[in-house]
Amino acid sequence: MKDLLLIALFAALGAGGAGLLGWPAVRLLRRRSVALSLFCVAVVTVLAVTSGTFAVAQAMFLSHHDLGVVITVLGMAAVVSLLTAALLGRQVVAGSRALTAAARTVGSDTGFAAPAQPLGTELAELSAELAATSARLAESRSREQALERSRRELIAWISHDLRTPLAGLRAMSEALEDGVADDPPRYLRGIRTEVDRLTGMVDDLFELSRIQAGALSLSLARVSVYDLVGDAIAGAYPLARQRGVRLEGAEVAAEPVEVDGREITRVLGNLLVNAIRCTPEDGVVAVAARRERDEVVLSVTDGCGGIPEQDLPRVFETGWRGAPARTPRAASPAARGGDSGAGLGLAIVRGIVEAHAGRASVRNVNGGCCFEITLPAAARA
Repeated sequence: MKDLLLIALFAALGAGGAGLLGWPAVRLLRRRSVALSLFCVAVVTVLAVTSGTFAVAQAMFLSHHDLGVVITVLGMAAVVSLLTAALLGRQVVAGSRALTAAARTVGSDTGFAAPAQPLGTELAELSAELAATSARLAESRSREQALERSRRELIAWISHDLRTPLAGLRAMSEALEDGVADDPPRYLRGIRTEVDRLTGMVDDLFELSRIQAGALSLSLARVSVYDLVGDAIAGAYPLARQRGVRLEGAEVAAEPVEVDGREITRVLGNLLVNAIRCTPEDGVVAVAARRERDEVVLSVTDGCGGIPEQDLPRVFETGWRGAPARTPRAASPAARGGDSGAGLGLAIVRGIVEAHAGRASVRNVNGGCCFEITLPAAARA
């Protein structure tokens, strides 16, 4: 037992001396290449093993021949160990450089190009994270481009739609001012109509800005979708009667939801006004509501003839109305927008619905299209 303790002491002294000498080198190289640091660690390890073994061999009084054999074996093992450490370091450096080159493609138009060569587990995980980051950046850039495109279209639509009522107001006011208006009350009614239209545009812009800024304040209360649909139909009935469109709301289930009744009524009102304007005379606009698991789906189906499939994904974008140079009175199914005619109504619909943790969608059906809003259902009493 005493001999084993003595051997352990000599081995510890030899290995410890090599370790003390190698520690400053490892510290100095910590900011250098990983390959150099790995090689330095291998050198320290080999020196520690060699020193410990040599110290023990000297203490055991081996013959010179046996000592030479031990030193030869240690030398060959040291050479193999150092060569292995050097090769491993080169592999790590090559993988790191390949990953560095691939990292330059993060966020590029072509997307992240992962290194072709095999990587270690840690570098492979880093490569996967870079790929995910690149995908998020691409998605963010695409979303930003879509928002910028919507902003430009909104400005173009607003500029176009403001020009018409302003020109009408100017012409009618000049006629009244010059005394050439043959029916002043009719001119005054026209001025009031154009002012109401401008007011609607401003109100829609203000509402949309609140939604996009996240400043929409909701007063949630438990209500029945039957009552919400009834209020919306009552508000849209005069326009439907004027255009000869029949409103139907027979398939409306009395399901409870916890929403801001005023805002959801506005959503349904926008959808109904769009549907009525785009449905030909003697057509039908049907409102329905049903429960699907933990959600309530409200739908407005019209007879507009459908929306082109390529336009469906953009229907709810701000300022988009599908057809160029449309006037506020356009009745094309692609020229949907809302009460103001500025292409804001459906963007407001989506914003309000999403503020209620719901979603808005549209699809073509036989003879028309169906707008649906999905809201979380309230627990039944």
